[in-house]
Amino acid sequence: MKTALFFIIALLAFAGNSIIARYALLDNSIDPASFIWFRIVSGAVALWLLLGFLRRNLRRNVLQDDANSARGSWWGALTLSVYAIAFSYAYVVLETGFGALVLFAAVQLSMFGMNLVQGASVKLREWLGSAIALIGLGYLVAPTLQLPASWVSVVLMITAGTAWGFYSLHGRGSAAPLSDTTYNFTRAIAVVSVVLIWFIPDLMVSTKGILLAILSGAVTSGLGYAVWYLVLPRIQVSTAAIGQLSVPLIATVGGVLVADEKITWRLFIAACLIIGGILINVVRRR
Repeated sequence: MKTALFFIIALLAFAGNSIIARYALLDNSIDPASFIWFRIVSGAVALWLLLGFLRRNLRRNVLQDDANSARGSWWGALTLSVYAIAFSYAYVVLETGFGALVLFAAVQLSMFGMNLVQGASVKLREWLGSAIALIGLGYLVAPTLQLPASWVSVVLMITAGTAWGFYSLHGRGSAAPLSDTTYNFTRAIAVVSVVLIWFIPDLMVSTKGILLAILSGAVTSGLGYAVWYLVLPRIQVSTAAIGQLSVPLIATVGGVLVADEKITWRLFIAACLIIGGILINVVRRR
């Protein structure tokens, strides 16, 4: 039950990230390089503050965290950085629905593909669940689909999805999710700082953009990704991959609840397909 709860919290955080990025980047409140930098730095700061608080106030391990031995890895930091950079720059060019479809298709392929390369088998039920959920996602965003203005942005979004898939698979080996995520974010600062310096002539920030980037970094990225690393060792690769297809659906439902948008038959049918695909994978035959 706890694993399911943490899984849902992580997916909600991912959906929150998408919504925040949409408001920050598409509204021209901040440029992609600055958004990435503030996002990663604020995530690292928030995680260090949380880690320090827990070390001082609790004697027992928190979230199964062994802070003395866990230091993350440069691979985790690199894949995190590549995802954040590629996603942000693709997001400002690609239409939202098409971008979501490309991103999560790449996540599926990278996670299933690496799982096969590592010698694991992918069952027919898992392929079927992924296909049905992906069809549901495609149906959800179909009204807004259009050919991209730049195919470079498509490559960037594929890169983002692949990097995130690798980052997620790497997290399956984490015995100390909070510490690993903290050190991954800390190392990633070096990578995103290079990007920030490279794009200095194009920097454009506002108070609104900075605050949104900090919210994304500290809450939906930093804490959300720590929860994700907590969940990953406890679930199947296919569940982690297919479950993420619900993120655009969650974001859409959030629009219904917050912005008083209407519930349409398209949303209902897409929800049935996406949730059905996830359940096909999760529910085991007895």
